[in-house]
Amino acid sequence: MFSCLNVLFGGSRKIIFLLILAVFIPTIASAAPKDQSRWDKHYDIDGFLFGSKPIRFLKENANLLPKGRALDLAMGEGRNGVYLATQGFDVLGLDISPVGLNKAHQLAEHNKVKIETRVVDLENYQLEKNAYDVIICTYYMQRDLFGQIMESLKPGGMALVETYNIEYLRYAHFSRKYLLEENELLEIFKDFKVIRYQAYDDGKEAYSSIIVQKPWQ
Repeated sequence: MFSCLNVLFGGSRKIIFLLILAVFIPTIASAAPKDQSRWDKHYDIDGFLFGSKPIRFLKENANLLPKGRALDLAMGEGRNGVYLATQGFDVLGLDISPVGLNKAHQLAEHNKVKIETRVVDLENYQLEKNAYDVIICTYYMQRDLFGQIMESLKPGGMALVETYNIEYLRYAHFSRKYLLEENELLEIFKDFKVIRYQAYDDGKEAYSSIIVQKPWQ
């Protein structure tokens, strides 16, 4: 099956023909059809839905993260995972949308790096234990995933999480179950070392960010 995406890089237009290989089909079939279809439609646009640059918190603190194997949860179009790849990390990205991940590969190619991706439904997926030096999860809220993140990190590994917090309700209509409560990240990762933490509110949006390190023992 072929699909065509018009992707903008630096003002120039490229028409990219994407081949979804037969080996992808079993993995795609395991993802929730409605969620997959919804995100495929969001990502099937010219350019990038959330931009091609990494979030500021990651860019400003990437030097603190231990080099090695990095996992990008809910990777989307790859802006954060691809940035890690440009910084020397070996990146695996997981997402429910094959359209988003295909664009992540195009972004990686544009930046002259390689990434690995898998189409999965994170609500029905088990992360490998003690497997990653770094795990990032940005603007994706699934509370039962935090325990897996902690188990999936190697000793001394670090997690970076950023997503909207409860104050965001002042600026947008949003389901509260997908928002962090006050100091929730600090409570979730109370047994980890906090490297960086912020609760940000600029009068237009509000989110919380954290970098934590798993104990060595």
